[in-house]
Amino acid sequence: MLGAIIGDIVGSVYEWHNIKTKDFPLFRDDCFFTDDTVMTAATAEALMNGGEKDDFINAYKKWGRKYPNAGYGERFSSWLNSDEREPYNSWGNGSAMRVSPCAWLMNCGFYGRTGCWPSNGWAMVTRSAEVTHNHPEGIKGAQATAATIFLCRFYAEGHAFDFSKPWSIDELKAEIKKLIESNFGYDLSKTLDEIRPTYCFNESCQDTVPQAITAFLESTDFEDAIRNAISLGGDSDTLAAITGSIAEAAFGIPEWIKDKAWTCLDEPLRDVCRLWHKFTHET
Repeated sequence: MLGAIIGDIVGSVYEWHNIKTKDFPLFRDDCFFTDDTVMTAATAEALMNGGEKDDFINAYKKWGRKYPNAGYGERFSSWLNSDEREPYNSWGNGSAMRVSPCAWLMNCGFYGRTGCWPSNGWAMVTRSAEVTHNHPEGIKGAQATAATIFLCRFYAEGHAFDFSKPWSIDELKAEIKKLIESNFGYDLSKTLDEIRPTYCFNESCQDTVPQAITAFLESTDFEDAIRNAISLGGDSDTLAAITGSIAEAAFGIPEWIKDKAWTCLDEPLRDVCRLWHKFTHET
């Protein structure tokens, strides 16, 4: 969860002022959290309240209304401020940027024993998206992001064994690339250097999630992953939020980066992060 928040904060100042380089200060004085952070916190709260359909709807509306100027898309903002509780067929990347808490409740041990995705956790991933983003591409974007995070957890927590031999990070990345391409149909063949020159602002899952995953696949650590994502341009805060949520699971987050991001949050958001940490360590 914190990886998504950090990516959002770092990318906040570049969303409308894209840069095409990895050479930039990671935290500028004018960095701030946006809707990506708010909705990630809302997802965490929804899960702590049970993870049912109404839990997600209630949390998204509650937190969205608490931070009305966080930068929501036009259609989401209309839904947020209405009495409507039905989805609006969105394929936007909002479903992917907020999904990361769901991936941390999926059971790695079950997958290791059976080779099957944990059904309950996977249902929560889908539910978190489809309460608003019920277009197939909106759901797919959330699922692909969560699957990537889950595989990184599986690797980092020591569950990934093949004939008793642990995966290397390169083997993890190869497994992720194969799974995402075969199960979700995303093309991950292009490198960042091939994507970067022509990539521009895009709010769709189908033109954000593959690029965010590629930014992770070419990274060497958490910070490098964030820099990769922002160097592409585009919807920088959301792109980096998705990449950051993946990189956190694979690499962890350096303490100095956590500490700096913490200063960018207000107390209600910090409180959700504390509650989520407690919840995930007790579940």
